[in-house]
Amino acid sequence: MDIDSRPEGFRRVAQALAQLGHAHPPRWLDVAARTSQEAADALGVVVGQIAKSVVFRRKSDDAAVLVITSGDRRVDEKKVAALVGAIGRADAAFVKAKTGFTIGGVSPVGHAGPLVALIDRELFRFDLIWAAAGHPNGVFALTPADLEHLTGAPVADVTSGR
Repeated sequence: MDIDSRPEGFRRVAQALAQLGHAHPPRWLDVAARTSQEAADALGVVVGQIAKSVVFRRKSDDAAVLVITSGDRRVDEKKVAALVGAIGRADAAFVKAKTGFTIGGVSPVGHAGPLVALIDRELFRFDLIWAAAGHPNGVFALTPADLEHLTGAPVADVTSGR
């Protein structure tokens, strides 16, 4: 199946990656990987290698705050708030409106509009990581340094243990 027949979010990420000169085009999985564990199982990697996207709503201006964290870590909302201002939970409609993606497929690139992004320093434990590519069946490979380059987001301490 060619890329033109894939869902719009997946195509948007493929286009963004190509425009950014990323060496690894997105890959379509035979199974949906809505969670880090499902993605790790489908790819045959450890769950920490999954760069999961967690979206929050910044209270001061309603901006989306995307935290790209290691799949085996939990985001510490207090640490994130200390960096970007007070945040709250984002519901599925907010995530879709601000990123252009549904939960389970939020990519680090190719968003519908501007947002605030942070990268979890814990991802740098791995040489290779996998991120969502705009759809629960879509993923792409990259290094943590690639993630930093592709997003322009700062690397920070944003998690609390496991």
